[in-house]
Amino acid sequence: IMKVKHILAVLISGFALSIISAVFKILHLQFAQEALILATLLIVIGFILLIIKLFTSKKFKDFLNS
Repeated sequence: IMKVKHILAVLISGFALSIISAVFKILHLQFAQEALILATLLIVIGFILLIIKLFTSKKFKDFLNS
């Protein structure tokens, strides 16, 4: 599927976009709602990919090295 470092990059970018879009929402800037939706989608996709990677990995000890 994907390497763990790529999945973690998706998750981290989702969380970063979530923080930035929350600031946009507080400041009443444009496209804050769309950015929050995109951040939520990135986080959900990242967690789904992480769960799939976890269940399809053959060796759990080598999970982070894959």
